[in-house]
Amino acid sequence: MTSRLNVLLTFVRGHRAFPKSWNKDVVKYGLVKYLPCKKDHVDPPITPSKILMVHRVKPFKGNPYWEKKTLKVLGFDEDETKRYPVFVKNTPEMCNLLWSVKHLIKVVPVKLPKNLPNTIDDFREYYIHDNGTIHFGGKINPERYQATMDYQNSIKLLKSATIKEKLRLLWLNGSLM
Repeated sequence: MTSRLNVLLTFVRGHRAFPKSWNKDVVKYGLVKYLPCKKDHVDPPITPSKILMVHRVKPFKGNPYWEKKTLKVLGFDEDETKRYPVFVKNTPEMCNLLWSVKHLIKVVPVKLPKNLPNTIDDFREYYIHDNGTIHFGGKINPERYQATMDYQNSIKLLKSATIKEKLRLLWLNGSLM
């Protein structure tokens, strides 16, 4: 018949540290101990990405207000139909925000090319893939780019919001009757 002490001792998890012979091979990274497969193993240098692409994978609805507020700070819209990615800097403060809503988002590091354009003449068309790689296309024509910017920023361009505002002001002044 088993004694109570014997039963108690058999159900305790047997946990022990590294064998003494392995201690000389252990590599410490802060508080983490790592045992490499080979003695001459060297870790490759890690260069973190400067920009992160963040996708929202879960809806706003059903989350507490502080998580909704964090998602709005990151730049996400409450509209469920707009699921565009947001690009953020890879800083400790931003990583802390991303960590607080990590169950609602997907973070992908963007792999930047070596030669980024400096002037408007060097700009090219580009496409960012879902895995974070950037595909460059042809060069942008500066005259065409300037014409597009002039058209978008033109005062003469009658957007629906501008028309509504002008008509509302005319109605309030009484000159529309």
